[in-house]
Amino acid sequence: MQILQARDYNEMSELAAKRVIDQIKSSPQTTLGLATGATPLGIYQRLVEDSRKNGTSYRQVSTFNLDEYVGLSPEHPNSYRYYMDQNLFSGLDIDKARTHLPDGMAEDLEQECIQYEEKLKKAGGIDIQLLGLGRNGHIGFNEPGTPFSSRTHVVELDDSTRQANRRFFDSLDEVPTRAITMGIASIMEAREILLLVSGDKKADILHRLLEEEVVESLPASVLKRHPQVTLIAEEPLLSGHKRVTCP
Repeated sequence: MQILQARDYNEMSELAAKRVIDQIKSSPQTTLGLATGATPLGIYQRLVEDSRKNGTSYRQVSTFNLDEYVGLSPEHPNSYRYYMDQNLFSGLDIDKARTHLPDGMAEDLEQECIQYEEKLKKAGGIDIQLLGLGRNGHIGFNEPGTPFSSRTHVVELDDSTRQANRRFFDSLDEVPTRAITMGIASIMEAREILLLVSGDKKADILHRLLEEEVVESLPASVLKRHPQVTLIAEEPLLSGHKRVTCP
């Protein structure tokens, strides 16, 4: 795992966005694995700005998101499809047919999971996967205890995860209790992974990730087994850890 120290959230976003842009310029048919939440917003803003200013094209790019809430339609303002459309896709020349998220409204959720895996396989896998780090160590919505062998599946969201996402809803009761998430084994098949960690509340879990053994009770720890992971974190979060300082 390569560790990059960013001065702040802005530099973290710039570093990650630059890596994605460089990938697309060198390989226009790139397949991106995308995340949601607060952490990647700065990256998406920079991708849109670069596309407008420099003409970087996404016409041949395909995307696969990590997850979607069960029970929220694509038009719901708290669905991840809505999030992606508003914060990234609407600002790019990307073909919407190439943008994939699990269908949280599917009648047969198990079949939807199988089909999502098939789409991933047909696309040839993910070139760069963006990941955030949950406060309990989850990646995607793979909560502590999720088998490392898991594929796309329906998950019961941990109370701490629902509490963390409550700020996007009017009340905790409105936060869905289930989601479809890309499995850990699926994530680990990405050719490259960018793990982005921001905010004081992530300090404890990042410390555990860097210092503890690889165990299923800490889902993100499996990333230590991946051959090409870059961790980009804000400077205070990396205090006491070996790191590479960015210019």
